[in-house]
Amino acid sequence: MPVATTCTVSLDGAVGHVVTVQADVSSGMVRTDLVGRVDQSLNEARDRVRMAITNSDLPWPATKRITVLLAPADLRKRGTHHDLGIALAVLGAEGAVDPVLLKHCLYVGELMLDGSLRSVRGVLPMVLAARDRGITTVMVPEPQLAEARMVPGTTVYGVRSLAQAVAVSTGDPLPEAPPVVESSAASLLQWRGSTRHEDLDLDDVLGMGDARLAMEVAAAGGHHLLLSGPKGAGKTTLAERLPSILPDLSDEESLELTAIHSLAGTLDPGKGMLVRPPYSAPHHDASKVSIVGGGSGQVRPGELSRTHSGVLFLDEFPLFRNDVVEAMREPLENGEITVARAEELVTLPARGIVVLAANPCPCGDHKPHAKDDRCRCRPQALREYRAKLSGPVADRIDIVRHVEPLAAHERADRFAPREDSATVRARVARARARQAERYAESGWRLNGHATGAALRDHWPLTDAATAVLDSHVVKGALTSRGAVRVHRMAWTVHDLAEEPSGRPGVEELDVALRLRTGAPLLASSVGRRSA
Repeated sequence: MPVATTCTVSLDGAVGHVVTVQADVSSGMVRTDLVGRVDQSLNEARDRVRMAITNSDLPWPATKRITVLLAPADLRKRGTHHDLGIALAVLGAEGAVDPVLLKHCLYVGELMLDGSLRSVRGVLPMVLAARDRGITTVMVPEPQLAEARMVPGTTVYGVRSLAQAVAVSTGDPLPEAPPVVESSAASLLQWRGSTRHEDLDLDDVLGMGDARLAMEVAAAGGHHLLLSGPKGAGKTTLAERLPSILPDLSDEESLELTAIHSLAGTLDPGKGMLVRPPYSAPHHDASKVSIVGGGSGQVRPGELSRTHSGVLFLDEFPLFRNDVVEAMREPLENGEITVARAEELVTLPARGIVVLAANPCPCGDHKPHAKDDRCRCRPQALREYRAKLSGPVADRIDIVRHVEPLAAHERADRFAPREDSATVRARVARARARQAERYAESGWRLNGHATGAALRDHWPLTDAATAVLDSHVVKGALTSRGAVRVHRMAWTVHDLAEEPSGRPGVEELDVALRLRTGAPLLASSVGRRSA
């Protein structure tokens, strides 16, 4: 019998690699071998495929030697989604299906022993990888038909069973089959689909002009933000409204984010592509894996990746576990997360805006210069709490703002100038469009993504502003990393101007330095946003 070939995909994080499945049925010792660096879950496909073919009343070569190769052989392969491709390759080699009909199609799905299909995670990045390799015909479990169709330029078939997959391949009428078994992650969709924050608006926020400008700069340039202040000052109120001033995702961002949620098993295909920036606020007791990603078996994206192009809010950041705090260094610096294992290295995107919030002490009542200081925290607890907000992690935060509760007269001022989220979002969108045009040839999208070397060589500040920035580094007021972040923010402040021209100067640099160091902004800087 001839060798039959089908295609599946192996996932490396959110990146897919097309795998060629070749099956050979020949005379020899009766056995079934899977070769090509397969893991235990995939090695068990021998029994799943055999029983699925037999119970579907299709011919299984019971007296032959079956060899199935998954190539390239040096790529580690795992997961049960290869089952459908392996089964059809065996059927093609046995002659039950013309091998020519199987060659140019991607097959995705986990087989049950009765031949029915089970949905799997990561269909969208799999289809994207196949399309990039020129494979435009795809067969997936029926519930994931809508998800696979999100990739333009592909022809997608949704099937319920192996028998239906064979019928589609041969052009025969579809046999009856029970609905596809949903994956265990489906029960999480409603819980993770909460959009409560999308109903919030900046118009609800009284005062806080200083912090509002900081939020606008963070949104426009993709800069990370630290909000500090006593409990009840409004830190959470501000963070929850940050997504409302972010523009809709671009087509590329939408596809990236949707692929990540597909891999995580948290995508609801019925709602289509994700078009709004995501928001997440995990509890401070969350584990490192839930925040960064990882887990046993296939690596799952954590909250940092699931909020790619959106907002991750870590309230009470000093209360997070030490391993979580230390793991934040790489994503804050590079916008990526690398999960390394003995035989696997997975890189996941994490270019969202990280907002950290902290009280002055664990109890939140510490007021060192006030007569009514009610803090009862032990000195050691206070030192440990503040240590989380210093050092390498803090150096990777772009903007630092201290928020104080509004005074009574500020709360009662109904005529204080305020802006709604739509007004601010329009300015942010214009600033982002300018950045997209500037970095069109570099692959970056926002100022917060640009490297220091590229900024110095291609997008420097004015000579006067450069001299001021260098003097802060020489005096030790800024680290080299901090200087790069100030440089980026100066460009963001420049992009937010109504009609920016030339390069950022001393005025824009002053705003960026104040945002970086936590110094109060000048009234002229705050006033021009709410005038």
